[in-house]
Amino acid sequence: MPLFQTIQFNETTKILIWEITESFEELYSRVTLKEKTQRRLDGMKSQMHQRAFLSVRMLIQEMGFTDKDLHYDEFGKPYFDCHNYISITHSYHFAAIIISHETVGIDMELQREKIIRIGDKFTDYESEYLDPSSKEEYIKKLTVIWGAKEAIFKIRNEKGISFKDHINVNDFSLKKSQTEASLHFDNLIKDFNVHYEEIKSDNFEGKFTLVYAFEK
Repeated sequence: MPLFQTIQFNETTKILIWEITESFEELYSRVTLKEKTQRRLDGMKSQMHQRAFLSVRMLIQEMGFTDKDLHYDEFGKPYFDCHNYISITHSYHFAAIIISHETVGIDMELQREKIIRIGDKFTDYESEYLDPSSKEEYIKKLTVIWGAKEAIFKIRNEKGISFKDHINVNDFSLKKSQTEASLHFDNLIKDFNVHYEEIKSDNFEGKFTLVYAFEK
């Protein structure tokens, strides 16, 4: 399938979303991989994971880059050898990237009831404004919070950061698309702008939440 959605956030920031409907063979035939990437692909046991991995390469190509331009640091954080920052996510039948001149992180999650069971493992500060009595809203808000913390973790990518203890997401409304968050870790305090929106496909029953964060 072609590109599912493009979001031009500002002059220097673009988000691209790919809906993974192609077979492994079709995706593989449309990308050129360097040797190191090919070894990573060969080591993946799940074909869904392989297809998501290849879809990310398709998205990079959409932006005029190639697999040779994409690198990973010692912590697994992706980067380009240029002024652009990149962050990557995939969830079920979607893959997405954000490319920006700013420091950014992105996450995409399927909205699932399961998140209620693990909510107390990644929320503390947020429990002051969360309302479990409205189940649908509770699931959606928890998914935004998880996505925000995942995106921020991708930006900082430091060992020892706890979603529950070190990252706080400010209260927000599902009717809007932006909130703020902060990271308090060791002697470090960082603030972030967080943006979120719902993604729905005609080819998949569930709803997804896309979250991306910018370091202030």
